[in-house]
Amino acid sequence: MLELDLRSRLPIYEQLVDKCKELIITKVLEADQQLPSVRTLAKQLSINPNTIQKAYRELERQGYIYSVKGRGSFVTPSVQVSNTEKIVKLKKQLMKIISELTYLGIKKEDVLNMISETQVEDKGGKKID
Repeated sequence: MLELDLRSRLPIYEQLVDKCKELIITKVLEADQQLPSVRTLAKQLSINPNTIQKAYRELERQGYIYSVKGRGSFVTPSVQVSNTEKIVKLKKQLMKIISELTYLGIKKEDVLNMISETQVEDKGGKKID
């Protein structure tokens, strides 16, 4: 389920955060689904449990998961995820990308088609090539 690149310059906990967010966004991990325990995941990935804990804390801080004391960590339903700081940052990135596409001669209709394709791909949790 989770594959890490141990040779990457990106810290392992950040890779974990990114992979978990990707699984949540693409609905591979459903709302209220329990995540593997810190110990279990650490054993599966052969990494330090503190690294897993750090990633889970970051995911919780960003609103992607929530913890229940004594029960574990669970995926937050998407309606409850509201991270305005992250949304503003992503919006700026999107505006930059759209500006670059426009500069390169891509038409508005083509950009809208790209957005539509992305939404279709994410709904099923599968990427269409």
